[in-house]
Amino acid sequence: MENIFLDVGIIIITATVLAYIIKLLKQPRIPAYIIAGLIIGPLGLGLIKDYSVIKTLSEIGIAFMLFVVGMDLDFRKLKDVGFIASVGGTIKSFILFIAVFLIAVYFGFKNIEAAYLGLILAFSSTMIVVKILSDKREIETLHGRIILGILLIEDILAILVLSSLNSINNFDFYMLVFYLLKGIFIISSSYLIGITLFPKLFKSAAKSPELLFLLAVSVCFGFALLANYLEFSIAIGAFIAGISLANLPYNLEIIAKVNPLRDFFATLFFVTLGMQLIINSFNLTFLIILILIVILIKPILIMLICSFFGYKKRTSFLTSISLTQVSEFSLIIVSRGLLLGHISNNIFSITILLTVITMSLSSYFIKYNNGLFYLFSNSLKIFDRISSGKREISDKKKDNYNAILIGYDRIGYSIYNTLKKIKKKILIIDFNPEVIKDMIRQRIPCIYGDIGDPEIIDRLDFKKTGIVISTVPTRKDNDLLISKTKRINSSTIVIVTAYSIENALEFYKKGADYVILPHFLGGDHVSILLENVTKDIDKLLKHKLDHIKELHKRSMLGHIHPRHNGNHH
Repeated sequence: MENIFLDVGIIIITATVLAYIIKLLKQPRIPAYIIAGLIIGPLGLGLIKDYSVIKTLSEIGIAFMLFVVGMDLDFRKLKDVGFIASVGGTIKSFILFIAVFLIAVYFGFKNIEAAYLGLILAFSSTMIVVKILSDKREIETLHGRIILGILLIEDILAILVLSSLNSINNFDFYMLVFYLLKGIFIISSSYLIGITLFPKLFKSAAKSPELLFLLAVSVCFGFALLANYLEFSIAIGAFIAGISLANLPYNLEIIAKVNPLRDFFATLFFVTLGMQLIINSFNLTFLIILILIVILIKPILIMLICSFFGYKKRTSFLTSISLTQVSEFSLIIVSRGLLLGHISNNIFSITILLTVITMSLSSYFIKYNNGLFYLFSNSLKIFDRISSGKREISDKKKDNYNAILIGYDRIGYSIYNTLKKIKKKILIIDFNPEVIKDMIRQRIPCIYGDIGDPEIIDRLDFKKTGIVISTVPTRKDNDLLISKTKRINSSTIVIVTAYSIENALEFYKKGADYVILPHFLGGDHVSILLENVTKDIDKLLKHKLDHIKELHKRSMLGHIHPRHNGNHH
């Protein structure tokens, strides 16, 4: 036990030091964790001799990550992308599997080894993608929902694959049907328990934060045990557990409590990934081909599929660039294949190398996805010619606006109402499909898109616009907005949002007329409220009733939905 504690201590301290250095360099953290594993693993200092227990702990990281993903999953928001996620995602995985299988056979691998290699490249990492998109607040965007839908379908396919590995040498159709029935059983059980037992159970537990946390974790482990008993992976059980809790009113509180636990074990997972890297003899040319398939051929294939399904080049590109890695399920599949004697250590080493390299590269691709889009934008015009654009959000734009509001959710809602009161003709720009659909239903002039997209900026008429307000705190987007607006019309009032004092001061230097700092505004609002109501309790009561009425109104309109986690725009 003492050795385990010391090993975990070495891992966490090393990861923390490298993560701090990476933060100073403003780089993604995941490569830092993998490098930490390389340093303390067999290829480096060899500080960790026996990492079998650490590896087990790291797998808990996958389980908790998928548990949180399941809780944060709203199938209603995926219904509009269900077609491309199910059909397009399956087509993509099938084409990749066949292509890699044929290439592997050409390089002299046995059919069963080639099949494993095809499976390894067929899926993308839910853990990596969801974590980085959540950090960037892009889960609620159109491409974020497409990505989440495709990953969900891939996870389901991965479940079927893992269920069939035992009988891969002697395929049994009835055994496959049996596994499918078991899968249907665990999913339907989670649904029924989620709508019958859990609401009452968690309502009682919610009175105690500690009990609420313990009950949620118990559900996670309970479904993991059930999945393991039914010969599925514990990660799948945890994911299904999360889905069963997704519609509870306490899910955001549970997520907040589970996130630190998830981050701790996830760190162990990425460090262990680096520790597992052992360089055996393998075909370097073949590895390079596999890497190129993942980071080049795969995104091109996804862009083609998205374009054929009616999405424009920006949505297609942002979707494809986020899926340029192999999945954590690939590690589970290859570990299972090694245990069953289907593959050699050679393929295991190739898989670890491929996972480390593609996960590290993709963390940069996702972080700088908008910059990469601008870089390749002209070269991507062919995809707009392929696409009909029919799947994109249709917007309603009028030419007689004199105010532009960027970002309608949260504080944007209050700003919109104020602009209406002072008789401004408003155009709204937002990157959340649900918000835009709500605007269209209300016949409010709007544009679906990201203000950081030059194509969106070029569509705006700043010459006749008296005021531009951005509630989006992204530094690059606001820099572009300030410079573009002031260059075209220096008299236009530009108000932007920042989450730090440093960024606010920079925006003022760029020419912003005012910078909103939400945290300070909250305090200012309460201060003004106190001045007005402390001597008159009736005023406070009236303000309270007005506030409750306004909150109910917003909730009914969907502007402050319980599942909104402060995502992009």
